[in-house]
Amino acid sequence: MLILLPLLSACTDRGDDSATTPFPDSFLWGSATAGFQVDMGCPTWDAATCDDTASDWYQWVTTDQIIADDTLFVSGESVGNGPGMWELFEDDAAAMAAAGLNSYRMSLEWSRLFPDGAAAAATTVAELADYADAGAVARYHEMFAALEVNNITPLVTLNHYTLPLWVHDGVACHNDPEGCTASGWVDGERILPLIALYSGFAAMEFGGEVDQWATLNEPFATTLSGYLLPGEDRSAPPGLLMASSQVVATLRNQIEGHAVMYDAVVANDTIDADGDGDAAAIGIVLNMVAITPETDSEEDAAAAVHMDHLYHRLFLEALTTGDWDEDLDGVFDTNRPELASRLDWLGVNYYNQVVVRSWVQLLPDIPVFDFYPEFSWDPYPEGLGAVVDIAASYELPIIITENGTPYVEEQGVEVLEGHLTALSEAMARGADVRGYLYWSWVDNYEWNHGFDLRFGLNALDKDTKAREPRPVLGRLQELAAGGAL
Repeated sequence: MLILLPLLSACTDRGDDSATTPFPDSFLWGSATAGFQVDMGCPTWDAATCDDTASDWYQWVTTDQIIADDTLFVSGESVGNGPGMWELFEDDAAAMAAAGLNSYRMSLEWSRLFPDGAAAAATTVAELADYADAGAVARYHEMFAALEVNNITPLVTLNHYTLPLWVHDGVACHNDPEGCTASGWVDGERILPLIALYSGFAAMEFGGEVDQWATLNEPFATTLSGYLLPGEDRSAPPGLLMASSQVVATLRNQIEGHAVMYDAVVANDTIDADGDGDAAAIGIVLNMVAITPETDSEEDAAAAVHMDHLYHRLFLEALTTGDWDEDLDGVFDTNRPELASRLDWLGVNYYNQVVVRSWVQLLPDIPVFDFYPEFSWDPYPEGLGAVVDIAASYELPIIITENGTPYVEEQGVEVLEGHLTALSEAMARGADVRGYLYWSWVDNYEWNHGFDLRFGLNALDKDTKAREPRPVLGRLQELAAGGAL
């Protein structure tokens, strides 16, 4: 099988000294998590303090109807089995520093800060502040203080999948897609001003502690698993299959959502927390995949181009040049300047290769969706170099915001070294990569899978909440200390 050329090809000439290619002294070495996946499960704090029950994802994984539906693949495992970082964060931050890590990616949870719909009445950031949950605000400040004490740079994701129930009622929209009123990303007129105000509040409240912001995590994944092809790998609220009009709406609204979030952070984060001269650097995090045509036929090659367009280019072109594919036919036929130049850096989440083959046109509203992708968790380190080459073509600083494997027990060290080798080679080709954040710090609640997939640098004892470092953490510590493979 051939990686798509020239779009996704990676240079294979490694040279004699690639194995010792150094990373810059300023390189960020760290790990990544998301609040929903790691916060809950506090060992001593009561559930009312620890658990965030006000999000669409909490509803999704705790609703009997959804768990019982064997087409949605929701495990039903309790979120209370999580690592309890809402309580244990200070210990984890100290352990990160002891492991030689200097960066940590985490999310703010909109549903923790604004758990009920009363916040929808606000029309300005100042008004919204009056509705914020004081306990959640205080706890986030404590978390950022713990990172500062340990000399760890925070990278904060404003929206890592989850939405407050008052913004998105996933079960109601699963049962009645056309009639539900809290329809999340489908309803741009409602969610765009709401998420802009939330982002502005976060920037105003925490801008003195945070300079590195990510707006959305893997927006295409939200669309794919929520409205297009929910399946065993990922089934997200509202779990609709081939919902044509909703797919188009969510893609467009998430692109526009990033733009309004970007502008809100710029307007409200006025404090340069790290002293580099910039109060805020704002990016988006995309799940980028190494796309391989199943055969060398023209049809499969075209299918790979189309997948690259939907997965990668649709967002990247809009948010850099403003070029806009109005009818999703694979051609950028208009330009929207209000979307352009809305990226200061690009976050790349990379896990796997996707083998794609030509297929029938699946949705009339998306002419370019005429392919079938087969995902695999099998390690494919060389693909990281290929997707970094794509990212580098947009001439933005790049951070690897997630990378890892669910086979961490068996292959963690091997996979880490393979990916960092490919990354160093891409950097030698000119990619401006600023950091590498491993997913994840500790075994986490992996969305609809519960704990079926383990990714952590630290193994989790679900009963005691104890963390047991895995060999991959020791190897990452060596690399961070030595700065070279």
